[in-house]
Amino acid sequence: MDFDLSWLLLGLPLAFVLGWLASRLDLRQLRFENRQAPKAYFRGLNFLLNEQQDQAIDAFIEAVQNDPDTQELHFALGNLFRRRGEYQRAVRVHEHLLSRADLNRADRDRAQHALAQDFLSAGLLDRAETALQKLEGTRYENEARLALLAIYERSREWAQAEAVATKLDASDQASYAARRAHHLCEQAAEHSARGDADAALRLLQQAAQLAPDAPRPAIDTAALQLRQGRSIEAWTTLSGLSRTAPLALPLYAAALQQAAQAAGEQAAAADLLRARYEAEPSIDVLEALMALEAAGGDAPRDRYLEHLARQPGSLLAASRWLAGETLRDDARTHPPVQRALDQVARPQMRYRCAACGFEAHQYFWHCPGCQAWDSYPPRRVEEL
Repeated sequence: MDFDLSWLLLGLPLAFVLGWLASRLDLRQLRFENRQAPKAYFRGLNFLLNEQQDQAIDAFIEAVQNDPDTQELHFALGNLFRRRGEYQRAVRVHEHLLSRADLNRADRDRAQHALAQDFLSAGLLDRAETALQKLEGTRYENEARLALLAIYERSREWAQAEAVATKLDASDQASYAARRAHHLCEQAAEHSARGDADAALRLLQQAAQLAPDAPRPAIDTAALQLRQGRSIEAWTTLSGLSRTAPLALPLYAAALQQAAQAAGEQAAAADLLRARYEAEPSIDVLEALMALEAAGGDAPRDRYLEHLARQPGSLLAASRWLAGETLRDDARTHPPVQRALDQVARPQMRYRCAACGFEAHQYFWHCPGCQAWDSYPPRRVEEL
């Protein structure tokens, strides 16, 4: 059968025209979609700048629908959800990003970091911990370690906290020696509570080596030695601490007095407490000194009046002096007066965090309010 070339001559131009028309339609559709995505994106950005987060989210959702492959739009949308407290939606956006096979390594690490922030903001600490651990070896490694450290400290997982702080210490970006010493002291307290005094002492020795100028390892060591009846060692520990950390003496003045009495070092302890009190009057140092003087047969109550002469506004000294006084018609007038003064003086006995202002009757090395370490001055509110 002969092939008719006329059909070929007619068919080629027709196929060319049809192909050209199809390409024009595709280009027009692509241009339309490309115009729509930037419009939605810039509309969302405008809403965001005007602090209209609801409208911004709607615009970004529209932009993502028009261009689902744009990672930046996903990140912007996820961050907006997190800022609004819509953590589940933020998690879905970032998990969707992580599920994409075409995501490069930098964007994958960024999405993993954003997912960890979602869990942290939602208070899902176990899931946040898992997400943060996956950032080891990435550019977010240091930030992830800091977040992990905060999680472990908040949940009182002191061994894990110390391990993370050791890694941070090795990065040479800052010193975490004092913080690691606190972690070891917390672990020592747990061992001591279980009756394992030997393990507790080993941990306290490590803490003292890490932070030789920090008062806590020596204070905790002396307390453990006193409980074990090793009063001479406790006296040696605390008298040595009085030379390296004299400003912290109000915290361990009572323990120093007990150790000195048990070890027969009353005179040396009295001299030490007296010198510190003269340098900086403190009700805790004064009462430790008074306990030593009372054991020696003296009548030290007048020391409260001497303290009032130096600290005229001391409600603590006034309340404690009054407690030992006999008033006229004492049985009727003394109790209500004493109760009123005690009630007014009670807030003055607290310790106050210098970072957040949280007050407590107990001294904290780790503030329950702001989670800061060593933020409490070793003096009561009245003496600040």
